Amino acid sequence: MSRVSIKTKNDLPPELQPLWDKMSTYGAFENQAGVMAQRPPIFKHTWSLLVDLAGEAVLSKRHLELALVTVSLLNKCDYCVSHHAPKLAVQGVSEAGAERLLDYKDHPELDGLDKLVVEYSIAVTNNWNKTRDEIFARLREHFSEAQIVELTWRIALCGAFNRFNDILQLDVEQGVPQREAAE
Repeated sequence: MSRVSIKTKNDLPPELQPLWDKMSTYGAFENQAGVMAQRPPIFKHTWSLLVDLAGEAVLSKRHLELALVTVSLLNKCDYCVSHHAPKLAVQGVSEAGAERLLDYKDHPELDGLDKLVVEYSIAVTNNWNKTRDEIFARLREHFSEAQIVELTWRIALCGAFNRFNDILQLDVEQGVPQREAAE
């Protein structure tokens, strides 16, 4: 049970209620959004950013979900793995494949670019201060600078979401299959 109460769309100021509707097209994140709604500026800016990024879609959904599931596995965030592993399944990585993303080097469901995204997600999460230029040379072979910036931001932001969700003990929404983030 969440450590703070979960607000609803109707608890938001009227000018933010349309953003709740846009947020709900992103997935079943009502508990997370409802906790963020305790502070309307957090709700507004976080969900405006996510909705805008999704609308522009400069990263493929597959690469984005690979990054988000990888970070969430590293940080053992059940909430995020439960929400993003199914999105990764839609992108062609099975549930069993999602569970073993951290063992990416020999992963049969990942191609070379997928493995690079997972490797980079691990670097941003665990080795940000020790990451060599070599990985950026490989990233530049496949991604524009704007894509690298967004990928990096989404990885870092996912780590923040993992911590936010876990410290406030957000429950996975009803209807979303619970998945454990254990390695």
